[in-house]
Amino acid sequence: MLEIYQIPCLQDNYGFLVHDPETGATATIDTPEVAPINQALAAKGWRLTHILNTHHHFDHAGGNEELKAQWNCQVVGAAIDAERIPGIDVALADGDTLTLGSKQARIIEVPGHTSGHIAYYFAADEVAFVGDTLFALGCGRLFEGTPEQMSESLAKIMALPDETTVYCAHEYTEANAAFAVTVEPANPALQQRVKEIQALRAAGKPTVPTSIGLERATNPFVRSDSAELQAVLNLSGADEVAVFAETRRRKDHF
Repeated sequence: MLEIYQIPCLQDNYGFLVHDPETGATATIDTPEVAPINQALAAKGWRLTHILNTHHHFDHAGGNEELKAQWNCQVVGAAIDAERIPGIDVALADGDTLTLGSKQARIIEVPGHTSGHIAYYFAADEVAFVGDTLFALGCGRLFEGTPEQMSESLAKIMALPDETTVYCAHEYTEANAAFAVTVEPANPALQQRVKEIQALRAAGKPTVPTSIGLERATNPFVRSDSAELQAVLNLSGADEVAVFAETRRRKDHF
């Protein structure tokens, strides 16, 4: 099984080390902050072999060149966005396979937050690294994409098995929960989850990772078919992209 080590970075980012114990291959998912990543590598006694970028934003790729120079590691990113990934060595597209030691990940193109965003899905280990496309109870802002693109990208992620553990890149869950209850207030699974989130944050604990099943039951951005959500938005019977777009618009102004 992959070993995954979660690293708080910057103000609210998470970095992740992904280690294959059979071969020693170790990747960092994005490079939000060099020092904490290096400290985690030292603490675990691992050697960095790969950087797996989800997208080009500085809080995800800003440490690429420094870590590559230090570790002589391989930088992987989206082919469609290769010119914006510092130090990229391997450019991958939707459906491609990445090999990390004895493990393999499928690349899923998930544009919307940025035009070249990708996710990494390790099926055998039932884990997915989704960057800023899907958050616990949320999704990324549409900086470069359209509601249609993001809705389709979220659908791709939600097509993964319910038991898939999902690692997203920010600790936004408490704020996302405050919004979620305004658009689906009678969802009992959401009500329960809000209590759990508040308890975790009060104890200084992360709310990441999450799971596909949990998001499917509680995240308004992947629940555009919810009758309650549609009614609250005054969009009963509307198509799912329209419901998603209005949900995202309201969150942007929340």
